[in-house]
Amino acid sequence: MRHGAAGRKIGRTSTHRQATLANLAASLIVHEQIKTTLSKAKELKPYVEKLITLGKKGGLANRRAAIATLQDTDVAEKVFTSLAERYKARKGGYTRVLRAGMRYGDAATMAVIELVDRDVEAKGKADKARVAAEREAAEKAEKEGAAA
Repeated sequence: MRHGAAGRKIGRTSTHRQATLANLAASLIVHEQIKTTLSKAKELKPYVEKLITLGKKGGLANRRAAIATLQDTDVAEKVFTSLAERYKARKGGYTRVLRAGMRYGDAATMAVIELVDRDVEAKGKADKARVAAEREAAEKAEKEGAAA
């Protein structure tokens, strides 16, 4: 019998599942839309919604709880500033899960999970900035190497 065994195992040990959900949540908060399997998206939805609710409540204890969950202070800062401000009038339902067909390799059902009223420019913004900074650093190192 499965008494008190709520939630999906998603093929991982409990600690690996916890780390996977924290990583997915951080990615969703940064990019505001991610593509993953349907079961992971359904498991992620209440996880992220609870984090946004912590952000709306504010306070030091809630901030520390979010940082402990996400393991990233920058992501937690976004939850407590921009997302808390964006969803202050909304009483829940901060995310939506949309089915996105089947994955080619193993026919797993894919889904897009996104924040409601998301910032469209946020998706990939951090990655583009990181790549541009790496390219700039490489060009600078190349110039210094040629000059020496």
